[in-house]
Amino acid sequence: MLVAALITNHIIVDPESFKKPLNVGWLMKMAWRDSRRNRSRLFLFISSIIIGIAALVAIYSFGDNLQRDINDQAKALLGADLVIESNKPVSATMQPLLDSLGDQKAQERTFASMIYFTKSRGTRLVQIRALQGDFPFYGELETTPAQASRLFRSGRQALVDKTLMMQFNARVGDSIKVGELDFVIAGILNKAPGRTGISTTVAPAVYIPLQYLEQTGLSRKGSRISYNYYYKYNSPSAINDIVNKIKPRLDKDNLDYETVESQKEETSRSFGDLTRFLTLVGFIALLLGCIGVASAIHIYIREKISTIAILRCLGVTNAQAFIIYLIQIMGIALIGSFIGTLLGTLVQQVLPLILKDFLPVDITMSVSGPAIAQGFAVGIIISLLFALLPLIAIRNISPLNTLRFSFEETRFFRDPLKWLVYLVIVIFVCWFTYMQMDTWLRTIIFIGSIAGAFLVLAGVAWLLMWMVRRFFPTSWSYLWRQGFANLYRPNNQTLILVVSIGLGTALICTLYFIQGLLINRVTLSASGNQPNMVLFDIQSSQKEKVAALVKEYHLPLLQQVPIVTMSIEEINGKTSSQVLLDSSASSSARAFNRELRATFRDSLTASEKVTTGKWSGKVEPSDGIVYVSLEDNYARRIHVKIGDKIIFNVQGALIPTIVGSFRKVDWNRVQTNFRVVFPKGILEEAPQFHVLITRVGSSEVSARLQQAVVRAYPNISIIDLGLILSVMDEILDKIGFVTRFMAAFSIMTGLVVLIASVMISKYQRMLESVLLRTLGASRRQILVITALEYFFLGGLAAATGIILSLAGSWALAEYSFETAFNPQPLPIIIIFVLISSLTIAIGLFNSRGVLNRPPLEILRKDV
Repeated sequence: MLVAALITNHIIVDPESFKKPLNVGWLMKMAWRDSRRNRSRLFLFISSIIIGIAALVAIYSFGDNLQRDINDQAKALLGADLVIESNKPVSATMQPLLDSLGDQKAQERTFASMIYFTKSRGTRLVQIRALQGDFPFYGELETTPAQASRLFRSGRQALVDKTLMMQFNARVGDSIKVGELDFVIAGILNKAPGRTGISTTVAPAVYIPLQYLEQTGLSRKGSRISYNYYYKYNSPSAINDIVNKIKPRLDKDNLDYETVESQKEETSRSFGDLTRFLTLVGFIALLLGCIGVASAIHIYIREKISTIAILRCLGVTNAQAFIIYLIQIMGIALIGSFIGTLLGTLVQQVLPLILKDFLPVDITMSVSGPAIAQGFAVGIIISLLFALLPLIAIRNISPLNTLRFSFEETRFFRDPLKWLVYLVIVIFVCWFTYMQMDTWLRTIIFIGSIAGAFLVLAGVAWLLMWMVRRFFPTSWSYLWRQGFANLYRPNNQTLILVVSIGLGTALICTLYFIQGLLINRVTLSASGNQPNMVLFDIQSSQKEKVAALVKEYHLPLLQQVPIVTMSIEEINGKTSSQVLLDSSASSSARAFNRELRATFRDSLTASEKVTTGKWSGKVEPSDGIVYVSLEDNYARRIHVKIGDKIIFNVQGALIPTIVGSFRKVDWNRVQTNFRVVFPKGILEEAPQFHVLITRVGSSEVSARLQQAVVRAYPNISIIDLGLILSVMDEILDKIGFVTRFMAAFSIMTGLVVLIASVMISKYQRMLESVLLRTLGASRRQILVITALEYFFLGGLAAATGIILSLAGSWALAEYSFETAFNPQPLPIIIIFVLISSLTIAIGLFNSRGVLNRPPLEILRKDV
C-alpha cells in the first residue's frame, strides 16, 4: 500500500539508499522525482522574490556605475582643481592670497537678474554668470556653434541657455539686454560644468564676459552676488597641502572652498543617499516577497505530509526528509535568483534614462559584475532563510501520519531551531539595513517601522480569525457562514493575504499622499487673491517709482517690504571662534556661518504668530533696548532662547539686541517671510533693498509689466510664479515618475505575492469545492462562497493598509513637511475598491477548474 502510494506520487524508492545517512546522489534524485508534479507551483513560490532581486541588482548596478562616473568626471564636474567661493566681496587683506594661488586662474560673478530679448520683447529671470579667464579648465562649455564658447569672451557677447533660446524663439546673432547693456548672442549653451537638466530648467544660465559687469549697472552696493575663483595646478597632487595651509585664513574670512576630492565626496554622499534609499525600496520588495515564499512553502509542506510520512515508514530519517525538500527549495531559489538578476540587469539600463535630469554626471549603462553577484547572493540567502521556517517542521512528521492525517507542529517555545532561524533572519535584516543606513539609529527606525507595519497587519489578521470564530454568525445563510468559516479553518490564507495586500496598499497610498503634499506645497497661486508676482532688488530710491508703475497697470500692492542684509557677530558674548572652542556653549556655530536677510516692522503679518515671549514692534526711546523676534525653528537650530543677547553685524555696524519672542511662520504663503524681524526705529538708515508683491490677472499683463520694469529699472528682478509653477509641475512630474517607478518594484511584488498566495490556496479549496459540488452545490453557490471569502480578506487588508498609510502620511506632513494633511476621500475609495476587486477576481479565477469539470475527474487527477 505504501509503495503504491509512492508510485502514485511518481516517487521510486530504493530502501538500500536509507542505510547511508547522507547519500547525496539519492537525495538529489528523490528531490527531482518528488518535484515532477509540483515544479510549476514551486516556481510560483519563488516568483514573488524575483522582482525584489531584480530591484536590488538594478540599484546595485546603478550605484556602482554612478560612483565610477562621479570619480571619472569629478574634474569636469568642478571644472578646476580648486574653487574658492564667497557671497560678498573679498577683503583687501585676502585678495593678495587669492591672487597668488594656482598656475592658471579664472574668476566668475553669479547672480539672479532679468534679461530682455530685444527681438521678441520677452523677459525672464536667469542666472547671470560673468566669467573671466579660461574656465572651465576641465570639460568645456558645450555650445552651438562650438567656437562660441571661446569667442564670446573677447567682445560684448553672451551664451544663452538652450531652453531660453527655444522659449523665446531666439537665434544666434540676436541681442539681449542685461541691465543697461546689450549683448549679442554668440551661441547656444548646451551644457556647462555641474549643470543638470532640472537646474537649467529652474535657473537657466546666461554667460557674459566679466569685464562688462560694471557697465551693466547690476553690481551696485546691496546686490546679491556670489564670487567664485577657479584655479588649475600643474601638479594636482599638491592641492591638499595647499588647502591645509590656507584653510585657517579662508575660515577666518568665511570663504568656502572645494577641490576635486571634496567634490567626489560630496557628490558621492548626496547620490549615495539616493542609491541607499532605492536599495531599501528594493529590499522591502524582497522582504515582502519572502513573506510570500514562507507562507507558500508552509502550505506546500503541509500537502506533502502524507508523502513524507510514507518515506519515514520506509526508513528515511528526519534529516534526509528535510534535505530532500531543502534541495527543492534551494534549486528553485537559484533559478529565481538567476532570473531576477537578468531582469535587474535589463532594468538597470532604464534607471539612468529616468534619473538623468537629476544627476550631475553622464551615467554609463555597463553591466556591473559585483552588483550582480551581490544581488544574487542576497536573494539566495534571504529566500533560504525565510524558507527554513516552514521547512524545519518536517523534522516533526512521524510515520503515524500515514494512518492519522493530522499534523501538530512543535510549539515555537519548544523548538530551539526555530528560535535560531528567527534570530538569523533578524540579524541578517539588521545587518543589511545598517549597510545602507550607516547609522544604528536610522537602522532601528527603519526596521521598527517595517516590523510595526507587519505586526499591525498580522495582528489584524489574527484578530479577524479570532472574532469570526468567537462571534460566528450562526443565524446567517449557509453561503455567508461558509464564506466566514473559510477565514479561520485549517490551511486558511488570512494571515499571508492580509499582510501582503495590506503592505502593498499602504505603500501605494503613502506614495500617493506624499506626492499630493509636495504638489500642494508649490501650487500656491492657483486660486483666489493669492499673489503671483514678486519684484525684488528694488533700491530705496526706486521704491516709490516702481510702486507707481505697478499702479499704472491697475495692480494691487499686496506687500512692500524692506530687506537688510546682516550676519550674527556674537551670541551671549561669544563669537564664532569661541563657540567652536567651547564645547559647553549652548549656541551653535551654524548661527555665524550664514548671511541673514531681515526686515523691520511694527506689526505681525497674517502668516506668522507669536508662540513664546512678547512681540515688540518699536524701539522705545527711553531705554533703547532692541527686542528682535526669531522664527521658532531657526531659533531651535541655532540653540537660542528667550532673553539671549545677540549682536548683529549690519554691513559693518554692530547692533546689540535681545531675543524677545519666537514666531511660527507659514512658509507656504506667497509673501515675504523672515527668520529675524527687527522693530521699527533702528534699521531705517541701514543699506537695504525692497520687495514688492502683487497679483497679475493674465499672462498678457504680466508680460507688459515685466517689459516696462526691465526697460526702466534693469537692476530689478521679477519672479513670475505662473512660470515657476509650470516649471515646478514639470519637475514634480519627473520626481513623481521616479518615485512611482521605484515603488512599482514593491507594488509589483505585492501583486505577485497576492496572485501567488491566492492561486496556491486553490489547492486547499479544491477538495471542499468538489465535495460541495458532489453534495449538490450549484456553480453560483460556490462562486458566492469564494467571492465572500476573498472580499473579506481583500477588503480588510486594503482598509488596514489605507489606515496605516493615513497615519504615516499624517506623521510625515506634521513633523517633516510641517504642513496640513487633508486627504481626499475619493482616491481612498477608489484604491479600496480596486484592491478588493482584484483579490476577488483572482480568487474566482482559481475556481474555474473546479466549476468547469466533473467532480470525479478532479478527484482522480488533483486530489
